[in-house]
Amino acid sequence: MTQRRNSHHQADGTRADAPLGVIADDFTGATDVAVALRRAGLRTLLFFGVPDGTGVPDGTEVPGRTGGADGTGAPGRTGEGAHGADADPLPEHDALVVALKSRMVPAADAVASSLDALEWLRGQGAGQIYFKFCSTFDSTPRGNIGPVLDRLAEATGADTVPLTPSSPEHLRTQYQGCLFVDGVLLGESHMRDHPVTPMTDSNLPRLLRAQTRERVALIGLGTVREGAAAVRDALAGAGARGARYVLADGIDESDLRTLGRAALGSPLVAGAAGLAAGLAHAYAEERAGRSPGAGRVPGAGRHSGAGLAPGTERAPGTERPPGTGRPSGAGQGEAADGRNAADGSHIADAPDAADAPGAPDSPHAVDISGPPDGPAAVLSGSCSRRTLEQLAALLDEGRPAYRLDPVAVPDPVALADAALAWYDALPAGGGAPVLYSSAAPERLRETQRVLGVERSAALLEKATGLVAAGLVERGVRRLVAAGGETSGAVVAALGVTGARVGAEAARGVPWIHPLGERPLALLLKSGNFGGPGLLTDASASRAERTDGI
Repeated sequence: MTQRRNSHHQADGTRADAPLGVIADDFTGATDVAVALRRAGLRTLLFFGVPDGTGVPDGTEVPGRTGGADGTGAPGRTGEGAHGADADPLPEHDALVVALKSRMVPAADAVASSLDALEWLRGQGAGQIYFKFCSTFDSTPRGNIGPVLDRLAEATGADTVPLTPSSPEHLRTQYQGCLFVDGVLLGESHMRDHPVTPMTDSNLPRLLRAQTRERVALIGLGTVREGAAAVRDALAGAGARGARYVLADGIDESDLRTLGRAALGSPLVAGAAGLAAGLAHAYAEERAGRSPGAGRVPGAGRHSGAGLAPGTERAPGTERPPGTGRPSGAGQGEAADGRNAADGSHIADAPDAADAPGAPDSPHAVDISGPPDGPAAVLSGSCSRRTLEQLAALLDEGRPAYRLDPVAVPDPVALADAALAWYDALPAGGGAPVLYSSAAPERLRETQRVLGVERSAALLEKATGLVAAGLVERGVRRLVAAGGETSGAVVAALGVTGARVGAEAARGVPWIHPLGERPLALLLKSGNFGGPGLLTDASASRAERTDGI
């Protein structure tokens, strides 16, 4: 079990040479946060699942899978037995990211795997811990964000935890305590139709209070715009009033950098990739000799002080997010009195190193500075509106397409075999095929009615993993996976425990190149990320890209 640490540990944990430790609740979110850290100049290692020990692979493939025996469960430790005492030490790094599949599993499982990740990160010398969750706050009143935060806060000794799901580059912003998706309140956006975690409420303090008994407070945009010192004072005031979790408004990248500077001394910070990037920039500034965290308030004990914004004001000269008007549910006074890889590392070096081709004398040198080439296929399981739009664009191009229908074939092995038989019969020259289980809300609800939510999800994940493995055996060298659960199934089925981060196909969606001898590139796409043409463009051949198709 993870050993609890007192709240003074962070004073040592945030020293300049201590790596940042990140625990991500799904695989696509982990790649998103890893590339955000990389852009800020932090040398980042990403592990799929919790490694068994220290070290990195020696270039050999590891057949161990992440997760349960069928490759679809919540991940435990990665690649049993492959990471022993004789393993090589980790490469030089500034950040360590552990990717879990804990977003949709039972809360107890999510807590257990997160504590395993924390224990491993502490063993590698990580100081500050960042819990990365979805920028649309995907969760239910039972969790998993609240329960995981509770146990991580207890284990790290963090009495006050700054957090925000704001990620402006992905059009997620927090204002007056409410979450917006491209200027639309979360509860009025496409996320209200999410098949597993329908988000019908936009008020973040209320959403989080339903998942925890801890007090939740809010720092408004006006305070954020006053600078990092004002935010630190607000965090201190929130702690003095008994709040453990403090949600902070942010509507642009400068807000997130301010919050990152203010959070630099906190043992535990949480949010989406936006705040992680702000924190990474603060690390980079500090290590470059500037002092973004000078005078920061350590996270030890309940802090005295004031400055907690009521969540209704805005700084002079600033504007509300476009098209939002005055958010319903905002300004309700949510303030401090609110109650309530065995082997394998995914290496995202600093930009100049990460984009360089493999060393010329390496037998498996790979140029990761641009989009990869080779036979491609798309596997889509996300039912988000954006993925359905991307899938429609792909089908409009006339790409060969096969729908994985679990109602018609309710056995994962038979379903995968039928899909691979279809692939084997494809004529040459038709473009990269797509095999998908993505469905509109009405069809999805019917599938879940017939099979049940858990059975249908597990069946499709297992089948998708088998299809991915079969495609690679047949010579596919580029796999585009749409959806967090789909991506997790692909990574597990292929035994990928780590890879290098390559070029981004879209903001926050990098190609990753698994370590080992097998030439393979994966694009793990969160369901809501990317423009309408992402699946089409990412799976296009080099000739099609050259011709502008």
